[in-house]
Amino acid sequence: MHWIDPACLLETRGKVVLFLLNSHGEADGFILEHADGTQQQVHFPPHLGKSVTRNVTAGDTVRVRGVKPRDVTMIAAVALTTKQGVEIADEGPHHHGHDAKHEHGHHGGAPMEVQGEVVMALYGPKGELRGALLEDGTSLRMPPHAAAELIAYLSPGAHVQAWGHGVKNKLGCTVDVHDIAELVDAEEGLEI
Repeated sequence: MHWIDPACLLETRGKVVLFLLNSHGEADGFILEHADGTQQQVHFPPHLGKSVTRNVTAGDTVRVRGVKPRDVTMIAAVALTTKQGVEIADEGPHHHGHDAKHEHGHHGGAPMEVQGEVVMALYGPKGELRGALLEDGTSLRMPPHAAAELIAYLSPGAHVQAWGHGVKNKLGCTVDVHDIAELVDAEEGLEI
């Protein structure tokens, strides 16, 4: 959303709890904890990931200006300011060459199996349901059409086991889910 003037948007402040990764292992968001203890997803485009992670670490307080989609507790960031006063704004992607893994939809990672309690639903930049965050900080990702059908598995309090291809690095862990099951009924997995 490089065409939006960040100065016209409301500012949200909080502490970065953990980073969210896309299927290539790049940061494309974080969980922000407000002073009252509530948490909110902040999404930013992957082309900002390196700049954000170079200037922000988990535990840092940041200020975020962005757009809040209807009916979800997330912000699509247009700009953020670090605790050191560094301003990072979405000026759009820079096309310096071709990146085959992104062009051809290649999803990185190795086969993974994870399980845990869902603590938060995760959304795409327009507010579409895209997955869930587990209590251990692992994010489960899937296409919006699959997430819409599996909303019960992605709601806070659900205990799930998921299989897919995942990436784990110093920033976090994410799994592109291929199958998911409720832990109380592990015999019946749903394929997406």
